[in-house]
Amino acid sequence: MKNKEKFIVSIEKDSDGSYIAYNIGNTKISLLGRGDTVAEAKADFENSMNEAISVLKDEGIPVPKEFLSSPVFKFDLSSLFEYYSMINVSAFARYVGINEALMRQYRKGNTYVSEKQLHKIENGIHRLGTELAQLSITKRVP
Repeated sequence: MKNKEKFIVSIEKDSDGSYIAYNIGNTKISLLGRGDTVAEAKADFENSMNEAISVLKDEGIPVPKEFLSSPVFKFDLSSLFEYYSMINVSAFARYVGINEALMRQYRKGNTYVSEKQLHKIENGIHRLGTELAQLSITKRVP
């Protein structure tokens, strides 16, 4: 399935420090979620989606097929590291080969991130996910 066929939701840190979630793409209905944390913004977005589905059904209007699938979330770096706070930003920077201080600035949203750097970070996240998914833990023999 191509990205344009998926229900894509962007999550970003807003200028006031809160987080905003909104759908992007070819959907005719725009939805929005806000919160003090990424989790709150996601929950508010999902609530908006459920309310929209309910209203559409009540009005006899067909529900867009995108609304019936699980959203694919895209994060800016501030939102990513806030939501996945178990990822140490400095350690992750070393893992992907980016200067630690620069990565902390990316996390704060204080500096421009080039497409090349975003690609490097995203590849590192996918590589880490693959490594974690493939590992197994053994019991230590005394």
